[in-house]
Amino acid sequence: MPDPTPLDVVDVLLVEDDDGDVLMTREAFEHHKLRNNLHVVRDGEQALRFLRRQGDYAGAPRPGLILLDLNLPRRDGREVLAELKDDPELRVIPVVVLTTSEAEEDILRSYRLHANAYVTKPVDFDRFIEVVRQIDDFFVTVVKLP
Repeated sequence: MPDPTPLDVVDVLLVEDDDGDVLMTREAFEHHKLRNNLHVVRDGEQALRFLRRQGDYAGAPRPGLILLDLNLPRRDGREVLAELKDDPELRVIPVVVLTTSEAEEDILRSYRLHANAYVTKPVDFDRFIEVVRQIDDFFVTVVKLP
């Protein structure tokens, strides 16, 4: 029987302005020894430039997964999600909304804008790390990405 093919490394784009959440996400990747590359941008404008490979992001990789906060400076996550899903080249990238908001209107709007999942950030550090691992495991290991 042939050896199983190792999983490809996936580029993950984290769109997050909170330093603490960025740190916890990085620690979750390190703690679970996730092989994927984590790229971080701090606002909605940077996210769109990264995804469109503009300016400083001309050499940016095309991410296989986006972790998107809703409450961002310059352009919020809802606007970013709407633009992503309106762009024929970018709409195929799975987007997980990872936010503190538990508001029903944010959940409904995110799914109406075609988010692939909506996850409320746990405040507990260990739970946060486990949630990030589960997202990575599902979207990178279980689901076939484009």
